[in-house]
Amino acid sequence: MRSGSRVGASVLRISVIGSGYLGVTHAACMAELGYRVTGLDIDADKVARLNAGDVPFYEPGLAGLVEEHTASGRLRFTTSYEVAAQADVHFLCVGTPQRRGQDAADLSHLDAAVRRLAPLLGHDCLLVGKSTVPVGTAARILEAVSGLAPPSTTVDVAWNPEFLREGHAVADTLAPDRIVLGVVSERSEKVLKELYAPFVDRGTPLVVADLATAELTKSAANAFLATKVSFINAMAEVCEAVGADVTRLSEGLSHDPRIGDQFIRPGLGFGGGCLPKDLRAFQARARELGVGGALSFLGEVDAINTRRRSATVRLVREQCDGELARRRVAVLGGAFKPGSDDIRDSPALYVAEELSRSGARVVVHDPKANQNIRRHHPSLTCADTVLDACAQADVVVLATEWAEFADIDPAVLGAVVSHRRVVDARNALDAEQWKQAAWTYRALGRP
Repeated sequence: MRSGSRVGASVLRISVIGSGYLGVTHAACMAELGYRVTGLDIDADKVARLNAGDVPFYEPGLAGLVEEHTASGRLRFTTSYEVAAQADVHFLCVGTPQRRGQDAADLSHLDAAVRRLAPLLGHDCLLVGKSTVPVGTAARILEAVSGLAPPSTTVDVAWNPEFLREGHAVADTLAPDRIVLGVVSERSEKVLKELYAPFVDRGTPLVVADLATAELTKSAANAFLATKVSFINAMAEVCEAVGADVTRLSEGLSHDPRIGDQFIRPGLGFGGGCLPKDLRAFQARARELGVGGALSFLGEVDAINTRRRSATVRLVREQCDGELARRRVAVLGGAFKPGSDDIRDSPALYVAEELSRSGARVVVHDPKANQNIRRHHPSLTCADTVLDACAQADVVVLATEWAEFADIDPAVLGAVVSHRRVVDARNALDAEQWKQAAWTYRALGRP
């Protein structure tokens, strides 16, 4: 869908509060639909970069949209709440990280944004939450806004959770598989249906619900996906105990249409800035509501995920004959997933740091995340190429399943390492090809 494709789209003025990963993506994609969009962030340096068309993180296709629409004037970024308040629809895209030392979500940034914005809303408008929040947050914001907004202004609150996948966020926004709207008024529903008409008109499923149901839909989706990942990794643990092959087990499951093949690829598990913290926040909120037992199984989902990281370190240690000190280990991958430079709660970097603490000389290479790794993990050495990372390596670990890693020629790589030993923590390599090239191949959940 190209910019300007929606006739009359410019009638609704949009602001996006928060210019992080979610906010910039949503702002750029709304501009792509033809709306005039103002993105807000309190970081003046970030705003200056974005207005120059420079996106401060990697997401395929996003930089081009930001560059195009800032140049055209359809998209702008500001630090001024007064400027943002002029919009008709305000999307809340503020981060909700995990509280330090707790499982619960930290809503302080979201609450601060609402407190700053609401008193400035001088005309009837709609406040739409997209951030992932504990159920009940939207109702609390609705109550807060009613006391903060000018008495002459009607400010409706709705919740429209995001379902973006890092590495596919632009496509997921412009071609969503569903739209969920949590509303409390007919006016809110009408405005959001108009805004999303390009999607609804082409048959995108639309689910209209109350605020709490919309919030829960996002939390439940993340919990379900995490559970699928940890289920297959639990099967990997059992396979390791009996010498079975979890990749064949996964294939056998995938042909059952009730199960399918999504999110049952065994490996190092999930990470990033969403699934782990959202899983814990969901459990914390359930305990607050007195139904913690209903989600207690998610604690084991989280634990299984963490154990896969330790299992990977154990495999590397075994490949080094039980001794990691002074062994050179190449870790291929640092981002938590391919298609992103996001290193938050990265399983790959957890493994790299643990190996380093055990005395190994670790060298990491990631196609997009090296700069972030150098900034946030200064104790780790980064290499600019795969061959540089693997030079004289005693063990090579595939920790993030970038396509270019899966396509490596094992014979070429074998010419630069000290020992042909590989740990495939993502089950992404062709095991037979590597074995035929005289590599000792080990992987999670496989004999």
